[in-house]
Amino acid sequence: MANKKENNNFLPTVAIPPGETIKENMRFLGMTQKELATRLEMTPKHLSNIVNGNDPITYETALKLETVLGPAAQFWMNLETNYQLHKSRLKKDEEFRNDLEMLKKIPYKQMSDFGWIEKTQDRFRRVKNLREFFGVVSLKTIEASVNAMFRKQKPIKDISDIAVLAWLRKAEVEGISVEVGKFSQRKLKSLIPKFRELTMNEPENFYPEIKQLCAECGVALVIVESLPKSYICGATIWRKNKAILALSVRGKRADIFWFTFFHELAHIINHSQKVSHVSYENDSQEDDADKIACDYLIPNEQYERFKEEYDYTDKKQIIHYAHDIGIAPCILVGRLLHEELLKYQFYSDLRPSFTITR
Repeated sequence: MANKKENNNFLPTVAIPPGETIKENMRFLGMTQKELATRLEMTPKHLSNIVNGNDPITYETALKLETVLGPAAQFWMNLETNYQLHKSRLKKDEEFRNDLEMLKKIPYKQMSDFGWIEKTQDRFRRVKNLREFFGVVSLKTIEASVNAMFRKQKPIKDISDIAVLAWLRKAEVEGISVEVGKFSQRKLKSLIPKFRELTMNEPENFYPEIKQLCAECGVALVIVESLPKSYICGATIWRKNKAILALSVRGKRADIFWFTFFHELAHIINHSQKVSHVSYENDSQEDDADKIACDYLIPNEQYERFKEEYDYTDKKQIIHYAHDIGIAPCILVGRLLHEELLKYQFYSDLRPSFTITR
């Protein structure tokens, strides 16, 4: 930054090209630029570019200047090195100032509260930490640092793209560190009945098991805390032959967690390995993965049979039928709510909220 000292040397706020020293020498010797160009055996245009700092002083040029103007070649090379260094430093300082503006948009406090990043009030330290977190040299390139593709553009009005990208980056970093086996769509699909069975268990029991089962199929299952205004339920991120299945379950209800898990499974099993995607809260638009996830959880014939043969508004019958088909009651309630066959104030006790401890 301006007025900053490093190694007890004052750093100028502008980079002075070596050409200024060349001009001083020309004036001292009473020599025109055209004459100097002739003496140096270079075109006037090339010399003009050097004088104006547009072309660098090369080793060859430094030796020519040594002969024609007098100071040693090392002197000219030092001038050029210092000029390029100061230019780079000023550019870096300008990027830092730009990043300080970007810092205002990033939920640094929440990220540090989650332990994703160091806690500090120093703005410059925050910028440095964020650059390291996102793996970029400047924060303006954050969007290019995360490869996940958005399933829908801005599905929620006040969504923060930066919060979404920070969440995805954390999911990516966590997922890359998970050891997994060779990816197998066939093996993953064969585990659908087992995953359905696990919906009946408590988080402390089912999470370690589904994480291990996913890893055996080449899928890294990770839990990432939800950032304000990210509104993410889950995401699928592909890294070479590894699928990262990331879920946000902070305070989420059980039916939302399980539907998101099966939704991401649907993408991994049925869609291209090259396409990553994000699913958001309150995203009412149906897509192929939604329909597949519904069928994975409760096959359509079973669901239609329940609506036709049972009182789907009766709590006891919901619980009985869910247990009969081997699924948690919250899954059945969630589907009835989605189709507006129940009101959201009904049976909230069947849709418990939970936080998974990793």
